[in-house]
Formats: sequence, structure tokens, C-alpha cells
Amino acid sequence: MSMKNSLLSFSVSGLLTLSLLAGGLSSCNMDLVPEDQLSTATYFTSENALREYSNYFYRMMPDPETMYAEEGEHFIAPAPNDLILGTRNIHSGEAFWSKDTWRNLRKVNYLLANIDQCEDAEARNHYKGVACFFRAYFYFDMLRYFGAVPWYDEAINADDEDALRKPRDSREVIIRHIIADLDAAYELLPKIHTTGEVNAYTALALKSRACLFEGTFRKYHAGTVFNGSGDVYREQLPWDDLLKQSADASYKLMQEGGYRLYTTGTEPYRMLFATIVPHDEEMIWARYFSKDLDIKHNAQGWSVARATGFTKRHADLYLMTDGTRFTDKPGFDTITYLNVFTNRDPRMAQTIHAPGYIQLGADKTTAVNLQMTYTGYKYIKYIMESIYNGWGSSITSMPIFRIAEVYLNYAEAKAELGTLTQSDLDMSVNLLRDRVGMAHLDMAAANANPDASLTDANGYGFSSPVLLAHPNKGVLLEIRRERMVETPLEGLHLWDIIRWREGHLFTLERKGLFFPGEGKYDLTGDGKANILLSPTKRSGGLGVTCLVFDQDIVLSDGTSGNMVAYKDMTLIWDENKDYLYPVPVTDRTMTFGALTQNPGWNDNINF
Repeated sequence: MSMKNSLLSFSVSGLLTLSLLAGGLSSCNMDLVPEDQLSTATYFTSENALREYSNYFYRMMPDPETMYAEEGEHFIAPAPNDLILGTRNIHSGEAFWSKDTWRNLRKVNYLLANIDQCEDAEARNHYKGVACFFRAYFYFDMLRYFGAVPWYDEAINADDEDALRKPRDSREVIIRHIIADLDAAYELLPKIHTTGEVNAYTALALKSRACLFEGTFRKYHAGTVFNGSGDVYREQLPWDDLLKQSADASYKLMQEGGYRLYTTGTEPYRMLFATIVPHDEEMIWARYFSKDLDIKHNAQGWSVARATGFTKRHADLYLMTDGTRFTDKPGFDTITYLNVFTNRDPRMAQTIHAPGYIQLGADKTTAVNLQMTYTGYKYIKYIMESIYNGWGSSITSMPIFRIAEVYLNYAEAKAELGTLTQSDLDMSVNLLRDRVGMAHLDMAAANANPDASLTDANGYGFSSPVLLAHPNKGVLLEIRRERMVETPLEGLHLWDIIRWREGHLFTLERKGLFFPGEGKYDLTGDGKANILLSPTKRSGGLGVTCLVFDQDIVLSDGTSGNMVAYKDMTLIWDENKDYLYPVPVTDRTMTFGALTQNPGWNDNINF
């Protein structure tokens, strides 16, 4: 089979990803073939060997829990994690800086060191591109978690003490290597759609994301302990050049990639995520799952059986269908569940359980279960038929890159640079709005009348002085809004808050639906009550569940107000520490202090 036909078959079936994730197939588990027992002169000589070895790299694909369980000020779990609580300690970085983590990089570099043994130029170039992509992917993750890290482009042996004691390279070095690897991957990989395997367009998508992250991180953290002239790495970093590279990579992908938004059916946004086989017209790279191979995740069980949900802060972001702001409506803070979805951006009811919600495969509406959400805004993203409701039973494909994000990256980079035009918005953000029948974003109108609720402490709460002084503040806020309503639970939002330097948002109160007080409420819109709110347990009649204040439901004013999660819990964010994870103590010790610690993290190691 030719290289091109082989890749096409993988794009259809997703077998590459699935067989790897199954874990038990010897052809994909290179731990069964220790590298010191490989004969590099013979093993790396064929296309099959290069494929077999590089399959290991796909273990770096994100855990789906980092998507559907994405905590923050916009979405809550049954209990906050240590980042949200502000209780991370000096050992918290060990999960992301482990021997297994660095083994991934070693395997990539080992392939690159030996790939020239293959005389098949097409196969050699292809898998060199795969390796370059995954090295960039590895280092982008490390950059987000730790900032500056040691750069290795050779396969380091366990006894190479000099290499293992290498100090950090600067953020500048790391991001330039990431860009160089992605540029090489783009040139080497095929320009075809393969949602289960990386290709040239996957490299462009990562470059779009990575350059946007690092460019905005440098811009918004300039002058802090993390960056700029006061940075411990003593470098002033060119954020504008990175944002230009993000915009250029995004534009190239938009023009050359042949991707478009999925628009089939009456609820295209909802159905984009409620599918086993990803819609490859929009999905650039996705993670596959399978019932037959017992490769599953828990997105559906997390929604059905755990107290999860979006916050009012997130729900208030959705505009009215005519493009006006929900937060400009008189009394918007006290609109109740039956009316809060009325005439809103259709993505709201295709993401959050709304009145009239019918689960796929069902023939009648289902009332939201307020005992399984602290906010009332239960998510339905990734939810399919009820047969997948069981714990750990989901097999929906999970997006890693899709063209919608690239549109948003393009618009944001251009807005930050001050080069955004209405034409740019029409080829990016407004395509997202067209999909759901929303009014277009008008640049001049947005800048003339910025949404004060997005920068108000009682609204969304963006407060960065860099943002507030931006000449494009109005349209930039609207692009951020669009990003938040288009990509929730896709593993992007935490890193958006980090790069925007808005970590304080994690400390704000998590509110939900508004209830004016004791009494019966209809949650489906059929005119029949589903719940009774009461100070004591009592009968509400047939089909009515009684919820007792401060036991079954917690409201901000006791017997009225907004649903509240984590009431009386103190959430902490340290602006001088929490934007990076700590470097593990064991690695600092092993290098005799050559690896410096991140700002604000005191591990009491002195050399």
C-alpha cells in the first residue's frame, strides 16, 4: 500500500489511534522492545518499522478528562481541584514532569537519530515530520506548565550525567524550537485530512495555537516575575512577532486546508460533538474511542452522575440571537430557568440542558436534575443516547484541533496586533455565528460600545490593565466571548485564563440559576411542576421532587437567589506564583540546583 493510501485508510477508521490506546497490541507497544536491544542498522530500515515505532508518540494525545472536566470560573466539578483551591504544593509539578513524560521526548529524539537508516525517502520524510510534530507538541505542553525548560534534541541515556544536569533553556529558545519543528513538520507531512493521524495541517493548527499562547502570555505578563525585563531568565520577548506568526499560520490553514464548519441538521453545533466518528470537514485532529476495543471515557457519566455544571458567569456570555447583549436586558440577573434561554445564541441550548431538552434517541423531554448540579446549568456537550449514560461508557470522539479554533486564533491575534479588519471578522468569527444563525460581529460597533459587564467585577471580571487600555478593547472582548461560547470543555479555557493573566477569576463566587423563593417550578416548559423548593421535606405531589434549602439546593440568600457552589469556601490565587507549576524537587536536587525553581515556589533547596 502506498504511503498516501495508507494514511487515507487511517483517516477513515481511526485505527491508528484506537489500536494504540487499546494498549495491548504488541505492534504498538514499544516498551516490549527496549531500545538498547534494537539494531538501528536493521530495525529502522522499513516504513512499517517507522510506523510501528512512531505509534508510541500518540500516547501524548490529551486525556479526555482535561476537556470535559475542565474546571475554572466558567465550569465546576463536584469539588474544586488543587489549582482552583489554591492548594498546589511544591510537589504538584511531578505529575507533568515525570520519568514517563520525558520518556516520550526520548523516543521522539531516538527515532530522529536513527531514521536515516530507512532508504525509502517518502517514508523517511513522513515519519521525520511526525517526530518533529510530536517534539513540538511535547515542548508546548512543558512550556505551558513550567515556562522555561531544558531543550533536548538528542536521545539522552540514563547515564549521561552532563545532559541530565542541563539547566533550563529560555522561553525564547523553547518557542523558537517549537516553531522550527512545526515548520519542518508542515513541509514533510502530507497535506490531506487524517483526523486520527497528524498531517501538515495538524502542524499548522498547533503553530496557530502555540504562537497565540506564547505571544499573549508575553504581552499580558510583561514586567512580571514570569516575563519581561524583570524575568528570572533576563529576556525581553517579542510578543508581536509571535502573534503575527499565529495569524499567518491560521490564515494559511484557513486558505489551504480545505476545512469548513460542520453545518448539517438543525443543531449542527450540538451534533458536532455527539458523534463517534469525527466530522472531518471541521475536525483537524481528534481522539477516537471504541466500545468493541473497550476504549472509553467518562464525558457522559460526568454529566449524568456528578454535580457538574456551567456557572452563571459563563451562561451570561451567550448573546441574544439579534446580537444584543443579554446582560443589557433589564432584570437579567433575576430571569428564571424557563426564560433564560429564550432568544439566546443557539449554542447555549446546544451546550447546556435547557427547557425542552430531548436526549438523543429519546422521544420526550427530560427535566434538568438539580440534585446533580450545583448551578443548574448542566452540560449536554458530548452527550449521546442513554445507553452511554453509565460510568465510563462514553465513546464520542474528542476534538484536539478543529477549524473553529483556528478562526478564533486568527481573529484574536489580529485584534491584539491592531491589524484586525471587518473582512478578517467575516472570514472567522462571523462564520461561527452564521452556523447557528446569529447576527454578525461588527468591529466598529463593538469598539464604540464595549461590553462593560465583561470587565465589571460583578460581571465576567476581566481586569488586566493591558486589556483595559487596548484600543481594540471592544472587539477584543467580543472575540474572547466568542471563544468562550464556542470552545467550552475542549481543554482550552484554563490556558486562555493563564495567558490572559486573569487567574484571579478562579477565586470568584460560582453562581447558577436564579430562584425567587419557596414554591413549585416547571423545568421543562410543559406547564407541569417538576420541583418544589421548601425549607422542610414535604410532598409536592406526583412527579414533583422536593428540594430542601441548604440541603438539596443552596441559594445565595438562603431561601432565594442564585444557586451557589462551594459556598463559604475560600478560593485562592497567587498572582506571583500560580501561573506556572513548580519544578519537581527531585530533579532540582539531581542537577545540584542547575534547574532553577519557578517564581514563588520555595522548595528550601539551596546550592
